Amino acid sequence: MTSRILRPVRTGRSARPRSAAPLGTRLPLVAAAVFAAGLCAACGPSSGSAGSASPTTADASAQALAAAVPSASESTGASPSASASPSASATAQASSSPTPSRSRSGSAAPKPARTSAAPAPAKVPGPGYDSSADAQKQIDAALAAAKADGRTVLLDFGANWCGNCKAADKVFAQPQTAAILGASYHLVKIDIGGNSSANSALLRKYSPSGGTYTMPVLVVVNSSGKVRTDTHATGNPSLTAEGINAFLRKWAS
Repeated sequence: MTSRILRPVRTGRSARPRSAAPLGTRLPLVAAAVFAAGLCAACGPSSGSAGSASPTTADASAQALAAAVPSASESTGASPSASASPSASATAQASSSPTPSRSRSGSAAPKPARTSAAPAPAKVPGPGYDSSADAQKQIDAALAAAKADGRTVLLDFGANWCGNCKAADKVFAQPQTAAILGASYHLVKIDIGGNSSANSALLRKYSPSGGTYTMPVLVVVNSSGKVRTDTHATGNPSLTAEGINAFLRKWAS
């Protein structure tokens, strides 16, 4: 009977845990294990002690190969995630950063609303009557101005030798009366004391009732040329500041 020699078991060496080798290190080891397994299979079974060790070596090689393949796939799968991580974080950071809104503090302040200024006072003629003036032309100009500014036209028919006309001129020159005239009227003074047939025709046009005229004849006309009042028909107001101002205020609007 063949006796077996028992080999003493070595003690004092503690089993070192396998550290996970990187993929580049594992692949040569796997290839070496596969190659060794192939040699054992090609050479066939050896003696009793050697034959008992061969299956163990082949199994260990297969287990090492199986363990290396998942590790490689895990390493390969983890690499894209690691490379994509900075881009994803940068994208998230860019999307989360608030977009600066435009400040309206620099916008121009609203302009104040324009207020319509009152028109300048109309020119008030001085005392007397100009016998050489073209009365029709003056009336036409006054009507055009009245259409533009909304004022009324006042026709004053008189003569330079007429006492009542001179009294009315003095009132027209007073500040309060002149202010009413300038604000509300375009005054036209027409001489009917001479031999102007054209001016006499204008008197009959705007005061058609005829008869004997008491000067001054004051006729208020709107911007369309329509007569609103005629003192030859209604009678003259008192030729004082109170009387003429009341008359002017009444027909100003």
